[in-house]
Amino acid sequence: MNVFLEAGPGGVLTAMAEETLEEHEESGTPRLVVPLLRQDRPEPRSLTTALARAYVHGADVDWTALLPGGRQVELPTYAFQRRRYWLEEDHRAGTEHPVLSTAVRLADDQGAVLTGRLSLRTHPWLADHTIGGTVLFPGAGLVEIALRAGDEVGCPRLEELTLEMPLVIPEEGDVALQVRVGAQDESGWRPVSVHSQSGPDEEWTRHVSGALSQAAVTGPVDLGAWPPPGASPIELDGFYEGLAASGYGYGPVFQGLRAAWRRGDDVFAEVSLPDREHRGATGFGIHPALLDAALHAALANAEAPSDQVRLPFAWTGVSLFATGAASVRVRLSTVDADALSVHVTDTE
Repeated sequence: MNVFLEAGPGGVLTAMAEETLEEHEESGTPRLVVPLLRQDRPEPRSLTTALARAYVHGADVDWTALLPGGRQVELPTYAFQRRRYWLEEDHRAGTEHPVLSTAVRLADDQGAVLTGRLSLRTHPWLADHTIGGTVLFPGAGLVEIALRAGDEVGCPRLEELTLEMPLVIPEEGDVALQVRVGAQDESGWRPVSVHSQSGPDEEWTRHVSGALSQAAVTGPVDLGAWPPPGASPIELDGFYEGLAASGYGYGPVFQGLRAAWRRGDDVFAEVSLPDREHRGATGFGIHPALLDAALHAALANAEAPSDQVRLPFAWTGVSLFATGAASVRVRLSTVDADALSVHVTDTE
C-alpha cells in the first residue's frame, strides 16, 4: 500500500495527485491519497480522520504521539457484537396482544371494538405465509384475534367464524385492523367480525364474521401417551418442498410440522415454532403460525398431492384453555370430506 498525505492547508493537490497516479502507476499496487487538512472542517477532526484512513489502509501511525495519555482498547472479536439501548416497539400496549393494540368497551354493554395494525415491518413472520405468491394473514390468525375479542366481553368461546375475503398484507406500508363485537342476543351469543383498511381514504373490508358465546366447554383430549400407541409414522421428507410446488409458500416460521402419525381416521402430529419465535408466542393465546402448522398434518396424510390450494375458511366451536405455547401435540379427526376436528395440547 502506497499512502500519500497532502500536508497543505486544503485538499487541492489530492485530486491532482490521484489523476497523476492513475495515469502513471502500472504496478497495480494499491494507493491512498489523503489530505491532512480541509478548509471546511476543524483541523483536529480533519487530521485525525486522515490518519485513521491511512491507518486502516496499512500505514504505521504513532497514536501515542498524536494522543498523549490515550490507551488502546481491544475491539470486539465479532464485528457485530453490540448492546442495544433503543426501546423496543411494544405491539402489546393496551391489550397485551402482539396484533391488537387497543380495546374499547362500548357503553350499555353494546360490545367492544379492538384495533391494531399489520405490516411486514412490525410482524415480519407474516412474510412466511405466502399463498399463490401473495402474503396473506392466516385464517388461524383471524381465529386468534376473534378469541381475544371474546375475552374482552366475557365470551371466550368462538362458536363460528367464516372467511369472506382474504386479508392481504402489502409488501410496503401497513393495514389497519378493527375487530367488532356486538351486543348479546337472547341466546347469549355476540356477533364478531374483523375488518381492515389499507389506507386512510380507502373503504373498510370485512374479512370474517361469526359469533362468540359464554357456553361452558369440556376439557381437552389427553395426548399424554406419545407417540400415539398403534399409530404409524408418516414420512415428511420433502413435505414442505412439495407444498411449495403446489402454491403453499410456507417459510421457516410456518414450517412447524416436526413429526406425524396416522391411526385409522386420526392423524397425530408434533408442531413447534422456531426458537426465535418462542418469546413472541407468549403474547398470543395461540400463535397463528403454530395453529396453522397444526393443520398441515392433514396435508401430509393426503393420499396424493392436490393441484388445488386448500385453506381453512370456516371454524366452529373453538375454545382455548391455555396460552403462549411454542410446541404442541395435535390430533386431527376426520368429520367428513371437508371437515376436521382439531385438538391441540401443549407440552404440559
